[in-house]
Amino acid sequence: MMDQLIQRFPEQLKEAMQIGEEAQIHPHSSEINKVYVAGLGGSGIGANFVAEFIKDECPLPYNVGKGYNIPKYVDENTLAICSSYSGNTEETLYSYREMLETGAKVVIISSGGTLIEEAKSRGFDYIQVPGNWPSPRACLGYSIIQQLYVLEKLGFISDNFKTAIKASIDLINFDLDSIQESAQKVADKIYNKIPVIYVTDRMESVAVRLRQQINENAKMLCWHHVIPEMNHNELVGWTEKHPELAVLYLRNHDDFNRNQHRIEINQEIIGRYTETIIDIFSKGNSLIEKAFYLVHLGDWISWYLSVHKGADAIEVNVINYLKSELSKI
Repeated sequence: MMDQLIQRFPEQLKEAMQIGEEAQIHPHSSEINKVYVAGLGGSGIGANFVAEFIKDECPLPYNVGKGYNIPKYVDENTLAICSSYSGNTEETLYSYREMLETGAKVVIISSGGTLIEEAKSRGFDYIQVPGNWPSPRACLGYSIIQQLYVLEKLGFISDNFKTAIKASIDLINFDLDSIQESAQKVADKIYNKIPVIYVTDRMESVAVRLRQQINENAKMLCWHHVIPEMNHNELVGWTEKHPELAVLYLRNHDDFNRNQHRIEINQEIIGRYTETIIDIFSKGNSLIEKAFYLVHLGDWISWYLSVHKGADAIEVNVINYLKSELSKI
C-alpha cells in the first residue's frame, strides 16, 4: 500500500496545484508582517519545506511551531496557518484555540475534522485537501503546495514556484525507474545499520523528511544533523569505530562551495570510523525540483528498508496507543 502512495507523488503534486488554483484566500483587515504555521508530523514538515523554498523571496519571517502553544508575537499582524491533514491533531488544535485570541489572519489547511468545521463556522479561509489517503505522511505535497498558494494569493511571493513544481513532476516521472533503482541500492546497503543523515543547512527539511520516513515506514531509529553546524559539535563525537552506522550525505551539485569542502573533509574524518558512507545527489534546476527529487528518492529508500525489515510501512500502532492513553487523561 505505501509503495502505491509513494508512486502517486507526482500525481499528488499535480492535483495539489489544481486545488491551490481554485482556493479563495482573502486579504486581512490588518497589515501582515509575519507568518506562523502550526503543524506536526507529516503536516508540520511541509511548513519547513516552504520556509526554505521562500527564503530568498518572501519578505516576511516564516516560523513553524510543533507544540501546543503559540509564541507571544502572534498577533493581529500575523498570518497564522494551521496545517493538519486529519483536522484533529491535538497539539494543532491547542494552537488554533490560542490563535483565536490574537486577531491573526487564520487559514486552515486540512482534509476535514474539527479544523475544517471551525473554519466553516467562523468564516475563516480554508483549503480542503482530499481525505482518502490512508497515511497523512504520504500527503506532503498537499501541505507544501497549499501553503505556497496561500502566500502567493496574499501577494507575499510570486507565482514562480508553479513552474518549478511542474518541472518537478516531469523530472520525477521521467526518472522514476532510476530513482527506484538507486533507492533499492541504498536500502540494500543500510538495512542492517543505523542511518545517520547529513545535509547542508539550505535543505534540512529533506533530511528531516527522510529521517521521519525511515522511522515510520521501516520502523528504524536514525538521526540527522546539518552542515556546517555539525562541524561545531557532532563531528567531535566521531572518535571510535562504529561499523553499525551508515552515513548518508544528501547533496546538490551546487551546494555552497565552502560546505562542499566541509563535506569532503568530514568524509575523510568519518571514514576512519565507519565503512558505509553514501553520497546521494539531487537532480533538477531549482531548489524545489532538487528537494522534491530527493524527497521521492528518500521515500523509496524508506519503502525498500521496510521490505528488508518485514515491516508494515502503513501501521503506526505505537502512535495510536499513545493517543489512546492521552485521551484517558
